[in-house]
Amino acid sequence: MKDFLSNTWKHRAHVLMALPAFLVLFFIMYVPMGGLVLAFKKFDYQGGIWGSPWNGLDNFKLLLGSKKTFINITKNTLLYYLLFTAVGTFLNVTLAIAIDQLFFKKMAKAMQTIMIIPVFISYAAVQFIAFAFISSDTGIINTTLGTDYRFYSTASMWPWILLIIKIWKDTGYGSVLYMSVLAGIDAELYEAAEIDGASKWQRIWHITLPSLIPMVTVMLLLSVGGIMHSDTGLFYQVTRNSGMLYSTTQVIDSYVLNAILTSSNFGFTAAASLFQSVIGLLLMLFANFTVRKIQPENALF
Repeated sequence: MKDFLSNTWKHRAHVLMALPAFLVLFFIMYVPMGGLVLAFKKFDYQGGIWGSPWNGLDNFKLLLGSKKTFINITKNTLLYYLLFTAVGTFLNVTLAIAIDQLFFKKMAKAMQTIMIIPVFISYAAVQFIAFAFISSDTGIINTTLGTDYRFYSTASMWPWILLIIKIWKDTGYGSVLYMSVLAGIDAELYEAAEIDGASKWQRIWHITLPSLIPMVTVMLLLSVGGIMHSDTGLFYQVTRNSGMLYSTTQVIDSYVLNAILTSSNFGFTAAASLFQSVIGLLLMLFANFTVRKIQPENALF
């Protein structure tokens, strides 16, 4: 403790500079964790969080109550995570390499600006853009093709619709992160490979891709922690919460949101959040352990 205080005083200027960020992190991320106690309580408005009566594991039993529904929303959550992560990572890396290696630098800067724009559009607005394309009556797709597809009542189409929307919204920003890594690759490596007769594709395969592996690994490890979480705006707003689409679009987050809007059971919400966080933590620890065994330098800790 003495060494800690001595070191803190020695670096007091740096501590003071970091204090605002620490306070924001503490009050926004850590203080609310006290509310997880609601997972084991029956929330009462008069008693508040601490005065509400305990109910043991009843909230978790409610979450697991409908076995068929729970299995379906868990399956959807996991499958969408795998789909979005696999396709998103591949497109992010591909686009970053294409812009860095295959386009003129002036064009690359303009493309970066254009690609980042969708990430600032909220899903509240995206749902209207999607509706303009896939509406059964006046949608651009049906009007152009002369068809009458009922997208909002055909559940089997929505994994692909949501994938397209997710790619359109996030790929541009995701590729920028990988482009920052590409910018740090020593140009002499490419020059030496070119002198040795390596083609552009060989330089990409043997220099560019290996340089991106640490960043890809870190991004995957960070994403594993949120494997049980989904983008509520994407699954709740874009689908317009259509009950006919639940079989393929309802995930844990949208299910919990529906439950809280209909019953105001905050204990159930806390139980679901705790369940998601614990599963995510365990999976992230396992993934990091696996990476540390294979490539220790790419592990988070």
